[in-house]
Amino acid sequence: MPSPEGLPARAAALKILDAVLRRGHTMDAAAQVARSLPPADAALASAIAGEALRRLPDLDALIDSATRQQLPDDSKARMVLRLALAQKAGLGTPDHALVATALPLVDGGPRRLVHGVLGTLLRKGVTLPDAPTLPAEVEDRWRKAWGDDMVEAARRAIAHRPPLDLSFASEVVSADFPQGISLAPRHRRLTDAGAVASLPGFGEGGWWVQDLASSLPARLIPSPAKRVLDACAAPGGKTMQLVAAGHAVTALDKSQSRLARLSENLARTGLKADTVTADALDWAPSEPFDSVLLDAPCSATGTFRRHPEVLYRARPRIIADCADLQSRLLDRAAGWVGPGGSLVYAVCSLEPEEGEAQIDAFLSRHPDFRIQPADPQVPGIAPHPRGWLRILPGTLEKDGGLDGFFTAHLVRAGV
Repeated sequence: MPSPEGLPARAAALKILDAVLRRGHTMDAAAQVARSLPPADAALASAIAGEALRRLPDLDALIDSATRQQLPDDSKARMVLRLALAQKAGLGTPDHALVATALPLVDGGPRRLVHGVLGTLLRKGVTLPDAPTLPAEVEDRWRKAWGDDMVEAARRAIAHRPPLDLSFASEVVSADFPQGISLAPRHRRLTDAGAVASLPGFGEGGWWVQDLASSLPARLIPSPAKRVLDACAAPGGKTMQLVAAGHAVTALDKSQSRLARLSENLARTGLKADTVTADALDWAPSEPFDSVLLDAPCSATGTFRRHPEVLYRARPRIIADCADLQSRLLDRAAGWVGPGGSLVYAVCSLEPEEGEAQIDAFLSRHPDFRIQPADPQVPGIAPHPRGWLRILPGTLEKDGGLDGFFTAHLVRAGV
């Protein structure tokens, strides 16, 4: 019998979900299994797996309601049911297509079980909360740190794919862009944008894709133009911001491949920066910089709207390991800042250990630094009373929301 239409995409989605949940891969890494598929099928595979990850606790509750014995978390039957039900709830796939593409995935296995559970649930009607439940350990952790309102906002946020933000090299180009709304200087936000390369001005290089929250740290680097180090710079959004603002920028990253991508982005936009391939823990500049921007490696839990797998990958051990690395990178970066200069620290994390606690510990080790109250010049975003910026789910929610972020502007004492 011929394979049902769409089966290769579902088979790839199953491999992606398995790689994320059982082997701890990122979605981008796991999606490489779909490289041989036509682009539309590869995109569908990622969309199905992503929808399952956005709604996993609620999908599992549905499955458990229709089985006499609870299926193991990593069983193939549960994985296939998760994917099928995610398509029904999140993508509106017809029932006959769900069954036709799910059952071949368990050939030689618990086909009758999967068929029975799907039939039962489809007859009853598959309904899931408008605001999906997050993993219990994540909700507990965030509730303790930020309260119930934050958890409710995070649930609402993960239900929707985020809009597309563009950063512009100049305010003139931004003002002339025909689509979207502007929430900040040199910014445009688009919904239903389609392919990025097909947007106006892509070839001319006047803009690049960058979440508005991710653009905040570079906005804190003082003007007028100075010598600036962008540490951990790839893929280069902040580097391009700094160059466009007139700074003389050195972009440092230990990944040669990621730095090559940064160089490609610079070439497309016509912007120029010096690039250095080195580990920030080993490298040292020949002279201090006026400003250093350290967008440090982190758990990335603030990107859960775009990368729902972080809710399952970022376990407490990973958060602790990231915090340790951030502490060492901050100590290195402090030595590269000249008297009176600035150190801007940032992480796309919602964990206090990587943000507020990190800065408190740094200031106790480096009394020659102080917090400069942050002014991002973005309506609706105000600094914390301590001076840093903490972006939580719910910020600018009516306008499409933001990734979770933390950034602080630290200033070194003068001579």
